[in-house]
Amino acid sequence: MATVCHPGSGRITASFGPVAVHYQVGISICPANRAWRKGTVEKSAHTIAQRWWRTLGDQVTHAQAQAGLDRLCRRLDNRKRMREGQRTTVGALADAEPLRPVPAPFPAVLERTPTVSTQALVPFRGNRYSVPPGHAGQLVAVRHKLGTTTLDIVSGAGIVLARHVREPDGAGAVVRSEQHVSELTRVVLANFTDRAPCRRKTRCPPDEAALAEAARLRAEQTGTAGDQVVVDFAHYAAQARPIRTDQTGAP
Repeated sequence: MATVCHPGSGRITASFGPVAVHYQVGISICPANRAWRKGTVEKSAHTIAQRWWRTLGDQVTHAQAQAGLDRLCRRLDNRKRMREGQRTTVGALADAEPLRPVPAPFPAVLERTPTVSTQALVPFRGNRYSVPPGHAGQLVAVRHKLGTTTLDIVSGAGIVLARHVREPDGAGAVVRSEQHVSELTRVVLANFTDRAPCRRKTRCPPDEAALAEAARLRAEQTGTAGDQVVVDFAHYAAQARPIRTDQTGAP
């Protein structure tokens, strides 16, 4: 696949090389236009890699997994196999290739960039984690290193705002530290007031400052100061044409 090697050159990608070294595995790239392709390789190990491996739970130990594989190989022991030109059984092949101990997870970092809510919470994989107040609406980075139990919340400037114990994905948990709760409570109480709320639809006449500002704006628009006559009805009556009527009096 393209995550392992470049399709054009067939060379291993720089990102997958450290993964192979960490898990101590060899890489055999399927050449192009050959019968020994990716699908053929997967089909040859279909029973072990697909049917049996996918049924193992996360809590299964190495000894339990080895015992389950041995039971499967005993059921398949009647199937004959060829190895280096010699006929052998599935059980013999399984005895020669036992399961290796589970290696430590690759030290990759999972990162997301959510937005801080007005309640100083950051969503991450079905849970919400707290940060200090004052970061609402900002983008932060949530980083979790595989194999660890904690996650870090980092600001855009690279400052670690909080570190929490990661909850199971999709648990719907709200994780707040005691320090963040105290800081958020202090901010809420500081903004508390006992004044009556503003009444809506209340007609309040403009005060002297508002009237002075309105006069200044009118003076800037007309180029003169003081009150101006907007409409002169005497001038309008002089300029208006008389309305002609017929004999019946209708216009």
